Amino acid sequence: MNQQSSYQPKKFAVIGAGPVGGIVAAFLAKGGYDVTLCDVIPALLEPAMDPGILIEGIDNLQAKVAKVTTRVDDLLLDPPDVIFVTVKATALPLIASALEGFVAEGRYVISWQNGIDTELVLAEHLGAKHVMRAVVNYGCVPLAPCHIRVAFHHRPHYLQELDPASREAAVAICRVLTECGLDTAHTSKITDMVWRKTVMNSCMNAICAVTGRTMIQIIIDPILFNLVDALIKEGVAVARGNEFALGSDFYPYCVNYIKNAGNHKPSMLQDIEAGRRTEVDYINGKIVEYGAQAGIATPYNTMIRGLVKALESK
Repeated sequence: MNQQSSYQPKKFAVIGAGPVGGIVAAFLAKGGYDVTLCDVIPALLEPAMDPGILIEGIDNLQAKVAKVTTRVDDLLLDPPDVIFVTVKATALPLIASALEGFVAEGRYVISWQNGIDTELVLAEHLGAKHVMRAVVNYGCVPLAPCHIRVAFHHRPHYLQELDPASREAAVAICRVLTECGLDTAHTSKITDMVWRKTVMNSCMNAICAVTGRTMIQIIIDPILFNLVDALIKEGVAVARGNEFALGSDFYPYCVNYIKNAGNHKPSMLQDIEAGRRTEVDYINGKIVEYGAQAGIATPYNTMIRGLVKALESK
């Protein structure tokens, strides 16, 4: 999109110093922007200012952020123009509540996350005019605090405002990210894109989490791949039952995409191994919720969500 915008953000904050947030912070800092990295775990922040966030793999760079903080309230003392929320979706209600004082003209919060309806949690607290949603297309693994390996990076990412009044700002933020090397395109179909990505996540993430296997190990096991296939078809039925547009070729595209998945542990398996809560409620759980709304049975998603929740409780 070539449209120029009068909105020119200079200061950014990233809430969440895990691999997803570290990548955003590093690219923006490398691009010369003022970036504050925020996380409740001090150890995750320590290297961010010196020697900086180190990214290797598909992308290779190192960049130092301007500031770090363990308190969201500190961001309100010297407010950035744009805040990227990259934490697990389970933390969203708390984050959204803490950001209520941030809302003002020209300030925006972006849900840079996996899962369905994450942006609605933010909008409930902050108002739709100040919230944007992204679909993120990279896979990453934490090697150490502020040290991240990018396993795959399918550019571009996509961004859309929730309120048409904020469209110009969304276009400007896309331009900033793209100029920094994190290619991001403005779209008018973010909800459909979220569903496309979530259906793909729903069929792999949870099965990897339950079995402890990587993506490629699931793909080459014919019994497990039958479960993947059933989850794809169930997710497609629910999306279409709720009139989300996946595209006529989505099923073959989805199967082909996951067959090319590497020896990668998806985030839900990483969470189970680390003893953290997963995002299963915002992925498979949302497919169950929207299935009920459209009167579509979701036995496979109900089953796999239950198994992941059982592992979480351990």
